[in-house]
Amino acid sequence: MAAFWFLVLTLFAGAHSASPPTRIVGGKPTEIEKYPSMVQVDYINLFTDIWSQSCAGSILTSRYILSAAHCFAGGFYNPNLRRIRAGSTYRNAGGVIVYVEDAYNHPSYGLRVYDGDITVVKLRSALTYTPVVQRTTIVSQGSLIPDNFPVVHAGWGRTTDDGIPSEVLLDVTVFTVNNKVCTDRYAAIPDSPPVTENMICAGLLDIGGRDACGGDSGGPMYIGNITIGVISWGGECGNGTFPGVSTNVASYSDWIYATAV
Repeated sequence: MAAFWFLVLTLFAGAHSASPPTRIVGGKPTEIEKYPSMVQVDYINLFTDIWSQSCAGSILTSRYILSAAHCFAGGFYNPNLRRIRAGSTYRNAGGVIVYVEDAYNHPSYGLRVYDGDITVVKLRSALTYTPVVQRTTIVSQGSLIPDNFPVVHAGWGRTTDDGIPSEVLLDVTVFTVNNKVCTDRYAAIPDSPPVTENMICAGLLDIGGRDACGGDSGGPMYIGNITIGVISWGGECGNGTFPGVSTNVASYSDWIYATAV
């Protein structure tokens, strides 16, 4: 059975104040200058008071960030236990730090496993735009993403399924997978979460070796410089049978615009 990295990481939520750390498998080092809308989402460890990157996100405006709802949920979640690091290539170093005021998880989150795994995060203070701190562009509501289309993941998550997070930003190109094919693949696993119409699957189908992984949650799926997905969950990282799954931003674009005001 595939080891769902979202679920596995959630088991450590108590120790880390609540949520999953997520890194790119099969990627290569890159720089924040290439992805200036990307940010790190830091958690504070309640036992050590040490902050550390555990998720990622994208800048919507100077006061709002787009990320995954599961990064801002759980029994130990509190906005005071999250902060954003923007403008740095390096994990847990450099850039600018801004603390979280609140997070608005999509109302459907939690009604079906992983469906609606998207959030708009409000910052306590505004980011200042620079060459390495810029807002993203999101896809329009209802946009259709073709199958077998090249897309890019970027993040600081694990480089192997049982590995450790990357110290530098990585990116990787994968290909979108037909939703029904992806649905059928995961349906063959007992107790697998369902793949819904609000999700985008991507990887190297039947080959593997490239994927998002733990610590990449909340980060972007790009076509060009447009954010079309939010990294959400998946089977064993880089598994050719079970592609990674991202939230389809096109299912929620209108809600994102209405929330990030």
